[in-house]
Formats: sequence, structure tokens, C-alpha cells
Amino acid sequence: MNKEERFRKAEVAALIGIIANIALAVLKGVIGYIANSRALIADAAHSASDVAGSFAVLIGLRAAKLPPDRDHPYGHGKAESIAAIIVAVLLLLVGVEIGISSGQALFEPIEAPGQLALYAALISIITKEILFRYKYKLGKKINSDALIVNAYEHRSDVYSSIAVLIGITGALLGSFFNMSWLVYADPVAGIFVSILIGKMAVKLGFESIHTTLDHVLHDEDTTHYVKAIKEMPGVLNLDEFYAREHGHYVIIDIKLGVDPDITVKEGHDIGKAVKEHLLKQDEVHDVLIHINPYEPKEKS
Repeated sequence: MNKEERFRKAEVAALIGIIANIALAVLKGVIGYIANSRALIADAAHSASDVAGSFAVLIGLRAAKLPPDRDHPYGHGKAESIAAIIVAVLLLLVGVEIGISSGQALFEPIEAPGQLALYAALISIITKEILFRYKYKLGKKINSDALIVNAYEHRSDVYSSIAVLIGITGALLGSFFNMSWLVYADPVAGIFVSILIGKMAVKLGFESIHTTLDHVLHDEDTTHYVKAIKEMPGVLNLDEFYAREHGHYVIIDIKLGVDPDITVKEGHDIGKAVKEHLLKQDEVHDVLIHINPYEPKEKS
């Protein structure tokens, strides 16, 4: 898959997420208000935050698509990871707000929500699970941090809607069997939703920050690069190797040991051949090479 196709698929996924989240936020918000369900209204706020998250992902994807320039010679790939961090922060803020709102409801007299709220929760669960599977699979395929984080937003919505479903069901049963304490299952579900959201936000936020801070790929993830380099003609030793993630792509820094008696041009040609070979990998955006005179005692 070429870079243009990658961005096109990612942008389409972000737009689908925006449309679906707007529809669900409106549906759950309206029904939550009509059916008097605090848990469903909290879940609607969660979906509304997903709209902002999807917009952040879309902006990050388009920024990452920009070509390298004088101020950004390594490209703009980290824009995706920054977008992912923004999404995680939004998610955390929404989780805190939902927790406070639902907690306050525990100390107020409330009524059981209407049965209509159950159907809204079920629609949300099915829709969000479909969106999660679609975006997660695509995010892994095209190596997009922002899209994967956005996919987990949908998965957190699935969990929250399940909690809402349980809370609404409990409240309805409490009303039916005249057990007033069980009516509070609805706001309790809202609190549970806020905890799930907060936990997901922190986890995804730290993962995105880790990638943004020039994370170097582990040895087990770079064996194919190392093997390819060592097999190139003229390469006598791989003195140093680093492959760092720069958003959705990889930048490789290497030092090659070559015959000390060849000309500068011959050494340059070896380095150029290695670079061209590595750039054939779709995820490799740039290769920086330093040529060293090979000394047997330094051979690894």
C-alpha cells in the first residue's frame, strides 16, 4: 500500500467515525433526556467527545501527510501521535466530568429511566463494536497510532454502553419490583463508565507519548533490516543501528564498516545502495548512513 492510499483510507475511517459519533451522541442524548437516564446522557457525552477525537485524528493525519520541509526535514509523521495524545486528554476530561455528574446523582431523589433507553444502549454497543474492529484492523495495517487510539475510543464506548445497559436494566427492575435502592443502578453505571474512560485515556495517552519521544524499535522488530544490511555487497560490518518511530513511519540511522582501502566514492556507492534497498520497505521514510573504515577487532 503506497503512502497516498494509506492516508486516503485513514481519512475515510476518521470521517466515518465522525458521522457515526454525531449520530450516536444525538440519539443517546435525546433518548437519555426523554427516558430520564443519567447513564445514557453520560454515554452521549462520551460519544460527543469521540467526535472531537475523530476531528483531531483527521487533522493529525492531514498534517502527517505534509512533505518534509526546511523546519521539518524528517517529515510531519509525529502529528499523528500528537493527535492521539489530544484524543486521550479529551477522553480523560470527559471521564472526570461523567464521574462527577453521576456521583452527584447518588445523593438526589431519582426515578427509573424509560425502557426506550435500553434500545439506545443496544444500538450503541453494536455500532461501536463494528467501528472498533474496522478502525483497529485498518490502524494496524497502515501503522497509524492515531487511528488505533481512535479505535480504542470506540471500544471504550462499547464497555460504557454495556455498563449503561446493565444500569438501566437494574433501575427498571428496581422500579418494577418496588426496590427503590436498585433505581440508583443507573447513576452507578455512569460512575463505572467514567472509570473505564479514565483508565483507557491514561493507557492510550502514555503509549502515544512513548512513541512521540523518539521511541527506538526493539531488536526483535528490526532483525529483517539488520539481515538485509549485512547481506549487501561491500558491507563488512554493521557498527551501529537505530530504527526510530516517527509517527506512522520509521527513520533508520546506521554506521557501516567498509574496506578502508576503497575510494570515498566507492564507500558512498555502498551506502547509497544500502539506503535504496531499505527505502523499498513501505514503512521506511529515510535512512541516514555514516561510513566507517572496517577494523577486524571491532567486528561484532
